[in-house]
Amino acid sequence: MIAEMNLSAKAQQLIDLEDKHGAHNYHPLPVVLERGLGVHVWDVDGKQYYDFLSAYSAVNQGHCHPKITQTLIEQSQKLALTSRAFHNNVLGEYEKFITGIFGFDKVLPMNTGAEGVETALKLARKWGYEKKGVAENSAKIIVCEGNFHGRTISIVSASTDPDARQNFGPFTPGYVTIPYNNVSALAEALKDNTVVGFLVEPIQGEAGVYVPNDGYLKTCSEMCKAANVLFIADDVQTGIARTGKMLACDHEGVKPDMLILGKALSGGMYPVSAVFANNDIMMCIKPGQHGSTYGGNPLGCKIAMTAMQVVLDEKLAENAETLGEVLRTELRAIKSDRITTVRGKGLLNAIIIKEKDGISAWDVCLKLAENGLLAKPTHGDIIRFAPPLVITKEQILDCAAIIKKTIESYN
Repeated sequence: MIAEMNLSAKAQQLIDLEDKHGAHNYHPLPVVLERGLGVHVWDVDGKQYYDFLSAYSAVNQGHCHPKITQTLIEQSQKLALTSRAFHNNVLGEYEKFITGIFGFDKVLPMNTGAEGVETALKLARKWGYEKKGVAENSAKIIVCEGNFHGRTISIVSASTDPDARQNFGPFTPGYVTIPYNNVSALAEALKDNTVVGFLVEPIQGEAGVYVPNDGYLKTCSEMCKAANVLFIADDVQTGIARTGKMLACDHEGVKPDMLILGKALSGGMYPVSAVFANNDIMMCIKPGQHGSTYGGNPLGCKIAMTAMQVVLDEKLAENAETLGEVLRTELRAIKSDRITTVRGKGLLNAIIIKEKDGISAWDVCLKLAENGLLAKPTHGDIIRFAPPLVITKEQILDCAAIIKKTIESYN
């Protein structure tokens, strides 16, 4: 077991301040960051790190991208928020732009990924009652074991994670849980004609970058269509070029009935999320039935347009595809029995660490931080590697060398 990181008095004071005045709902790595640019972040003592988490894939465009920052400055000096009580001059422009990119009739703008998921759940139920003809209060939505869709009561009601559920009941009814990456389980669940939607992550990110079998999403989508059930893709973490395509669904040419995006939709500059659907689904929601004070605000809309333009202009999906292959090749070449698995798609990757001699994935992450690379364990033994997509091949190789040096130091 390696020692905890040696912290400066300044860093320790700031951590203590959080500990005293903030809720204890996170267990961060003991680094205190004060600046970021591109693929790098700096702590309060000036030490530079590679960021290999990217705020859970929210800063795909890199920290403080100058174009996104400039848009934030310019729009914040004009108009930031009107609520949806009035029209503003940016929302329609944004809606046209963003639906054009993803190929849907309509978008419903929200702020956080969890809000996007809640919106999709409500919309699926509404469609089920008003279009499919399901009896009132009987609609069911299929979800997968190991899912992560957010932290609200309705969303953790669909979770199988004990930490997400313990002492938070009673839970929202209306979910059917099946194993992930299991087509026959979905086929069985779809026999129930009160099912209105199948909510699924194209790759399970929080579960440790669990990549399903080739063809899984396409088959599920076709099965849902045949059963008159909405295929709902939560691409919040896996979308916006992270996996080597604009959407993770694109790897199999799947067009979901509903698409949920967030995180990198704004390049990490501002909370922006969105639910996409065509008219026959989206128009089930009428004025006064759903919304958000901040959803569709002009500041968020402008930032999202610039953030998405950066993804397109800088060919970040192509970069993620190419450099993801490079990274996985380098990781698989590390000579250590501590790494039992290397997996991923694009620049969403993970390694599984076998605990040995008292050295856990957490300890490995502390050592990586000492060596200048920030990553975080999930589910105890899994370390996710997801750098900003603006990373270069030279930087990827440098990072791979840091990971190799760190892992092999335990041999």
